[in-house]
Amino acid sequence: YRALLDTLELSDSRLTLQLQGNITRVKINELKPLKPRFEVFLSVLSRDDNGLVLSLGVESQRLIVSARPFRLDIMEGPEVLLSLNSRGLLAFEHLRLRGGKDKEEDGLWEETFKSHTDSKPNGPTAVSLDFSLPGVEHVYGIPEHADNLKLKTTDGGEPYRLYNLDVFQYELYNPMALYGAVPVMLAHNTQRTMGIFWLNAAETWVDISSNTTVFGKMLDFVQGSSETPQTDVRWISESGIIDVFIMLGPKPSDVFTQYASLTGTQSFPPLTGLAYHQCRWNYNDQDDVKAVDEGFDQHDIPCDFIWLDIEHTDGKRYFTWDPHKFPQPKDMLQGIKDKRRKMVAIVDPHIKVDSGYKIHNEIRDKNFYVKNKDGGDYEGWCWPGNSGYPDFTNPEMRAWWASMFAYDQYEGSMENLYTWNDMNEPSVFNGPEVTMHKDAMHGHWEHRDVHNLYGLYQHRATAEGQIQRSGGTERPFVLTRAFFAGSQRYGAVWTGDNAAEWDHLKISVPMCLSLGLVGISLCGADVGGFFKSPSAELLVRWYQTGAYQPFFRAHAHLDTPRREPWLFGPENTALIREAIRQRYALLPYWYQQFYQAHKTGQPVMRALWVEYPKDTATFTIDDEFLIGRDLLVHTVTEEGARGVTAYLPGLGEVWYDVHTFQKHNGAQNLYIPVTMSSIPVFQRGGSIIPRKVRVRRSSECMENDPYTLFVALSPQRVAEGELYIDDGHTFNFQTKKEFIHRGLSFVNNVLTSKYVTHIF
Repeated sequence: YRALLDTLELSDSRLTLQLQGNITRVKINELKPLKPRFEVFLSVLSRDDNGLVLSLGVESQRLIVSARPFRLDIMEGPEVLLSLNSRGLLAFEHLRLRGGKDKEEDGLWEETFKSHTDSKPNGPTAVSLDFSLPGVEHVYGIPEHADNLKLKTTDGGEPYRLYNLDVFQYELYNPMALYGAVPVMLAHNTQRTMGIFWLNAAETWVDISSNTTVFGKMLDFVQGSSETPQTDVRWISESGIIDVFIMLGPKPSDVFTQYASLTGTQSFPPLTGLAYHQCRWNYNDQDDVKAVDEGFDQHDIPCDFIWLDIEHTDGKRYFTWDPHKFPQPKDMLQGIKDKRRKMVAIVDPHIKVDSGYKIHNEIRDKNFYVKNKDGGDYEGWCWPGNSGYPDFTNPEMRAWWASMFAYDQYEGSMENLYTWNDMNEPSVFNGPEVTMHKDAMHGHWEHRDVHNLYGLYQHRATAEGQIQRSGGTERPFVLTRAFFAGSQRYGAVWTGDNAAEWDHLKISVPMCLSLGLVGISLCGADVGGFFKSPSAELLVRWYQTGAYQPFFRAHAHLDTPRREPWLFGPENTALIREAIRQRYALLPYWYQQFYQAHKTGQPVMRALWVEYPKDTATFTIDDEFLIGRDLLVHTVTEEGARGVTAYLPGLGEVWYDVHTFQKHNGAQNLYIPVTMSSIPVFQRGGSIIPRKVRVRRSSECMENDPYTLFVALSPQRVAEGELYIDDGHTFNFQTKKEFIHRGLSFVNNVLTSKYVTHIF
């Protein structure tokens, strides 16, 4: 490719650069394509049409565009921060018509996977671009993968794959695709954090190679050279266009803010959503739900939510209730409400093809189903049997779906019933790789173009439905399995169908940390593991870890023995009770962290390097993490563990064991003996953390209880913190400014409190 610098055109393509808030955007599209190529719409982004600006807004930063061969270098002073197409891997397969000059090669016009064949109406349409990151050895992000926090080189192996799939018993430490895809990578060294946002919803592969190379310090062109570590990254997507945002930081917090300006911040969940959730596939009937609810009270264990999986419906027809097992859903919900608890019911996207089913008939009559390549309604096999798939890319379909959550439409629902969107990759049991055929049609777009957006759009429509049913006053709570960039705006995500194994407990930490790095803070893993049955020790350790992860839900497969917290003997019941009670005591701190995440885009569950970006010892740690700035958690993920070695960051800082109040210096590895009673948790010296030490059966029952401030002094004997309070469930904090936000300070042995104003 040759860049025509005066018009910003490539020989067959066009290049556009857009600048906003220390973000550089590179968009490459065909100049005159046979038909429009799909572009992911950024609903949050405020766009302007700036042309090519060689100064990046910061005096020392510049963009160098080389015409032949085409290359972009982003500079700061004499240093190259990032280069595009430095390895010449830019590729853009142009749309074509069959019967032209192209030979009838295998895979050119159709692709076969096992017994499934997808047509390619315009031939291969892939796009690719490479990025070089001088001085960078550590890259993170691009979830979802069951892998370490630091991404590995893919030299000699498979690249990381981003393609939302319903994966049965996924493999660990593997670049295979899982349930969600966020095409965002963070690059970090002691000097800077940067981000790459590859805005493409098609199947995407990411190749990573690391090496030490001679990469010159540039001033216009190379002037001298030095040996520098470097990471090279190549992105390849099956279709769409090249649309890339380069987030230049330079601090981790800056990158989070820059990314949030493009895709939005984490939704602010109702307080109850941060409490404990009890789920399994399935609670059998109304009596079973009542017994589980009473079991928590009998064993003095807090719980806010009881969940219902697919068996609660009438023959897997969503928005319905089994008339024999759940004949009086409102009575059941009222009984739960009387305990000041809530429920969640599953609503999957596949719709049973049944002429007696109102939901199916309306979607069919409104022509809202995804179509097959021949123009008929696309049908596939899922839990109900033969199913249709609503086209959630259609705004009219989303609006209709949202309207189905109204109380007069969703019969048996009440204000304390929330929603779980599962199987929305979408899962098609008889489809290629258990998903939809790529040549299915969403209006004018092939499914291959929009695949990774399907779950986000269902999640969005469901959340909007919950908001609308309350007249716009109540915050929604919706859990999704499939996700994309921007899913954080609509609710919670979990890591999918894990297993009751120690390694799955261990991997839950880097999986959630990776999600937090790309904006999705409300994440968690199935406590206890979905498949198989945990030992009592594993279950206790999982509760102790899950209590310090943002979304805290126990879940289990239909074929596993029951595992409510009181079924493993009195000793283990007491240990699980204590773990859950620790979560409830810290709910004020959790809630405050999510308020800040909603306002700023900063992650709640944080990798250590986010807060200690110059400490190289933190760059590969993924068995401990921070909640906000002030709580440090080290997991216990080995069977029979008698101790762990934790790294306490921060030279000149101190950390206090929250269980014993023992003080330890920062910037050291510390061996900590452990028993089954708890896992190591530390409060940072210099912080003030609010708690509610009077734990009751649900978070709502604790609403009017007093706050206790835990003041941990720094070596200078000072501390600071915050206390945020609102009604816990409405948008009044936003629409009416009804909240209390206090800044707390402890200096000279005096504790003071003042209003926080314009903090964000």
